[in-house]
Amino acid sequence: MASPHFLGFCKRQNLNDKLLRKLKTLLNSVNGVLDDAEEKQIIKPSVEKWLNELKDAVYEADDLLDEIGYEALRSEAESESESAAQTNPRKVWNLLASYNPFQKGSEEKLKDVIERLQDLVSQLDALGLSGSGRKQSLLRIPTTSLVQECDVYGRDADKEAIVDRLISDDPRSGDLEVVLIVGMGGIGKTTLAQLVYNDERIKDRFGYQAWVCVSEEYDVFRVTKDVIEEVTRQACDIRTFNQLQLELKRILKGQRFLLVLDDVWIDEDGKWDMLQMPFKSGAKGSKVIVTTRNQNVASVMGTRSIYHLNQLDNDDCWLLFSRHAFGDADEFADHPHLEVVGREVVRKCKGIPLAAKTLGGLLHSERDVYKWEKVLNSNLWDLSSNKILPALKLSYYYLPSHLKRCFAYCALFPEDYEFRKDELVLLWMAKGFLIQPGGHSNFEEIGEQYLHDLISRSLFQQSIIDKSCFTMHDLIHDLAKFVSGELCFRLEGSDSWKVSQMTRHVSLETACYSPSVQFEAISRYPSLRTFLPLHRGWSWKSRSLECTELGKDLPVIKRLRVLSFSGYDVAELSVSVGGLKHLRYLNLSGTHIEKLYDSVSSLYNLQTLILNDCRKLTLLPDSFGKLKQLQHLNIFQTKLKEMPSQMGKLSNLRKLTDFVLGKGSGSTIKELGQLHYLHESLTIWNLQFVNDVRDASLANLKGKKYLKLLKFVWNSNTDDSVHERVVLEQLQPTTNLESLSIIGYGGTRFADWLGHFSFSTMASIELRGCKHCSSLPPLGQLGSLKNLSIVAFDAVLAVGPEFYGSSPMGKKSFGSLKTLLFEKMENWQEWNSAGRIGSGAFPVLEQLYIKDCPNLSKAMPSKLPCLETLVIEGCQQLNMATIPSDRATYCMHLVDDHRDVWLNRFATIRPQHLQVVRFFCHHPPRQSLELVNGLSTALEEIEICRSNSLTHFPLHAFPKLKMLSLRYCDSLESLLELTDSTINSDASSLDSLEVSNCPNLVSFPKGGLLAPNLTQLLLQSCLKLKSLPEKMHSLIPSLLLLRLTDCPELESFPEGGLPSKLQSLEIYDCSKLIAWRRNWKLQSLPALLHLYIGSDIAMESFPHDEAMLPPTLTSLEISDLQNLKSLDTRCFRHLTSLERLKIKNCPELEFIPNEKLPSSLRLLSIIMCPLLRLRCQQEKGELWPMISHIRDIFVY
Repeated sequence: MASPHFLGFCKRQNLNDKLLRKLKTLLNSVNGVLDDAEEKQIIKPSVEKWLNELKDAVYEADDLLDEIGYEALRSEAESESESAAQTNPRKVWNLLASYNPFQKGSEEKLKDVIERLQDLVSQLDALGLSGSGRKQSLLRIPTTSLVQECDVYGRDADKEAIVDRLISDDPRSGDLEVVLIVGMGGIGKTTLAQLVYNDERIKDRFGYQAWVCVSEEYDVFRVTKDVIEEVTRQACDIRTFNQLQLELKRILKGQRFLLVLDDVWIDEDGKWDMLQMPFKSGAKGSKVIVTTRNQNVASVMGTRSIYHLNQLDNDDCWLLFSRHAFGDADEFADHPHLEVVGREVVRKCKGIPLAAKTLGGLLHSERDVYKWEKVLNSNLWDLSSNKILPALKLSYYYLPSHLKRCFAYCALFPEDYEFRKDELVLLWMAKGFLIQPGGHSNFEEIGEQYLHDLISRSLFQQSIIDKSCFTMHDLIHDLAKFVSGELCFRLEGSDSWKVSQMTRHVSLETACYSPSVQFEAISRYPSLRTFLPLHRGWSWKSRSLECTELGKDLPVIKRLRVLSFSGYDVAELSVSVGGLKHLRYLNLSGTHIEKLYDSVSSLYNLQTLILNDCRKLTLLPDSFGKLKQLQHLNIFQTKLKEMPSQMGKLSNLRKLTDFVLGKGSGSTIKELGQLHYLHESLTIWNLQFVNDVRDASLANLKGKKYLKLLKFVWNSNTDDSVHERVVLEQLQPTTNLESLSIIGYGGTRFADWLGHFSFSTMASIELRGCKHCSSLPPLGQLGSLKNLSIVAFDAVLAVGPEFYGSSPMGKKSFGSLKTLLFEKMENWQEWNSAGRIGSGAFPVLEQLYIKDCPNLSKAMPSKLPCLETLVIEGCQQLNMATIPSDRATYCMHLVDDHRDVWLNRFATIRPQHLQVVRFFCHHPPRQSLELVNGLSTALEEIEICRSNSLTHFPLHAFPKLKMLSLRYCDSLESLLELTDSTINSDASSLDSLEVSNCPNLVSFPKGGLLAPNLTQLLLQSCLKLKSLPEKMHSLIPSLLLLRLTDCPELESFPEGGLPSKLQSLEIYDCSKLIAWRRNWKLQSLPALLHLYIGSDIAMESFPHDEAMLPPTLTSLEISDLQNLKSLDTRCFRHLTSLERLKIKNCPELEFIPNEKLPSSLRLLSIIMCPLLRLRCQQEKGELWPMISHIRDIFVY
């Protein structure tokens, strides 16, 4: 409302200024009571109803104001367009007025909204809502130091870790050390602190102990007084803060004390500084334990000692639940029907002790399985006497208002969804959640700070699988759904009919719905602001979407701010998209569109346009420059021929992935000069089309101080190498650059700026395909350079002093370089590292790769003290005597087609990992391996591939060997046979053993393979192998993964069965072993989680009986069973832990269990099973009722 565009437009359109001021006043009035209303809605339904009506009214007001703002932007754009055509300005305004919706009825709309808001404001007193004063503390019973240890499970290791920190003295911590225990609500932070507080070692260590429950109301006066009373065990009547602090200082002076501050929320520096002043009088070694949900408390208290408390595992959670449900887990033996349901309830708790205790208490002494199933199938928030809600609700209640909005919006994500930082920040920006302090503040930076704040408050957590992603614990996800109410809705199953008229944001998983169902569902709700189809990275598949569907449904939902068609098979985007006036975020990534219509240029509010992976997209609209609000444009991996004209007008752009130059009338490179705020990375394509050197200078890459990664690409051979060098000289980037790539450059030498000292932050450089350059730039001068790749320099004959440059006095060339790659240097002959310049270079180099340099023969750096990995491939002339030999622990990988590898030459090098590909020897194989015995005490990894003469491998000769891989060794018959006297010196260090494509392997060492630390055994295409190692259960007790593939003669498991710790068993194309499956005895494997069986023509039913599959399985896969007709119903009843079931390429399979699959199942994949696919069709198939409860279903 305060923007010049908005105010100017209102004046031109004669909108009533008084009405706008009145609307602003009303919005400020209701904003002041929102915190109070959110607190009271929990206990007052009338407040909840009022709050929902208020949100609806505010949305209406926002839509109206946004339409006015849109018209302001449109009128400005059209005015510029007409002015450019030298049209009379008065005609322009007359044209605007003829179709401006605010010329008629605008004041009536404003009055209606104001009247509705006035009615809501008038109810404030009656509802008891007030915006005055600070938040009231939610009443909670304060914690104490008492703990019932018999009620605690799974925290022994956590307790020991904290105790160790308390009884050890960290010299960096000073006189007072603060230990922070951080975790989400209900995870057991207080319980852990209680365990530690009552430990006898702690009582002996500290003279004074004090426990204070701080809670959300951090009153320094009260806390200080509580500490005095805790230490003295007497009431304290002191009434002034000064006297309190003096008294506490006197009490603690010279004493070693332990203070627990439980449940700290505040993160203000001043209060902690005041509180801790008396603590400093204590003796050295005094400690403070702080439990908190907010990691920011650590920076306030100046501590590095942070302990992140994780969830309990399922077994400990089960013991805790059992204690509260029955008093003893053993009592379930008398109620086995309850144990099956109970374990599912525990899984629902996701390792949160508070949830396990609460649900166990709800079911205490209850023996009716129906009521247990009711709890299992209920939303945790709906259960009576629920203590989980208030415990977690605090985490939301004490968020600032801007973070509340951001957090509640995340209710759109499905459970366990892993979202990326930039994905979430762009959605928040589209919704207007990011508060911009002023000027050109970076929305991305603001969003990153919001994300960090939510992480520090334990509401988001980093993904275990992908560290660049984040997720929410299931209970936190439920909290987001609870606080978002009806505003956010996820379409699940047939729930589309439950969408409320109050709903503004809708998401769904693309793989679960056809496009027609999706658009039919949302078209009934014209007030939607978000339509967000989501797909999981590991389970997404494209669905067909007709352009006619877009044209029919999109005009109905004109209030959309966020719209995504990511991953759909869309070939053409409807022109109706241009009518979405409010749209801020449009995601078309992964679609098949070939061009965008000019109507897209009418999206004047658009901030984010995502087009990455649109591999058929060749053109953007000519009028693209009208999108002045655009901040994020992702065109990575498209086929754009050139950028549209006037790209320089997009002055708000902060993220531009690519800039494509062309021959036509599109934007020249000088348009980049007007894009002052570009951040992160930029790739400039087709630099051969820069005809005017001045244009390169006007691009002003030197002034783009926020760019971190830059890539220059030429795509054709040049006839003018001098021109290309001058262009590169003018493209000098900002010295803040961290990564630079130059591809296809046609000059004979590089620009002078490349390698200059001023690029002090440059950490990565790639130079590729610069075929005319005869020398390398002085990159040794770059003090921060860590990674360097030099590829396809045909004209380079020698690398010498010019490469090292002249480093400042006392500094070594390439002083920070850790990885160096030379590849496809066909004419390179010599690497000259001698002399003063090369001496001491590469002091921290860890990885050196030299590939496809067939003429390199002379000298390599002889002193590489930190080298860990050396890879030499396709360097037939390289003298092995020049290989660096001063490093005793590195990995060596050799690939050589044309020369024998003399293993005895490596005896002086003593690498830890030796990988020899295409292994040939002058000596007989056994003698050659004995020549390596000089290495045997050092080697930890050996890979031998394509040795036609190796018949035996002397495993006993390598006592430190951790990994052995033997592949494509046609003559290999066995690992060396051992006598009983040598078996104890066998493979005690071995962790991984792979033998593949060794068709003559017959046996393992007689008496078994003593490998107590072996965790992986992989056997593939060993066509004559008849048996596994003997006594596996005792000699290989640590085995976790056993994979058997294409071993047709393998008949059975060894006597005694498989090791009890085995977690994953995969058997594929082992016909005799599969035929023996009745004797597998998998029930005896208590740790087995994953089972995969595939490629068998005889099996018609699976499994053969209920005893075959252990109840511990979480993942089951079957594939390529050509004659399989049915899955046995009985054998799935007891699989109460099964989460993932995948069935692939079973063309005859028609029947699955005629009762519901286990309720624990979260993913069902049916692939290339045509008969089964028909019976499992959504809503139509006769088997649909048996699988409809599963969260993720993929049938194709």
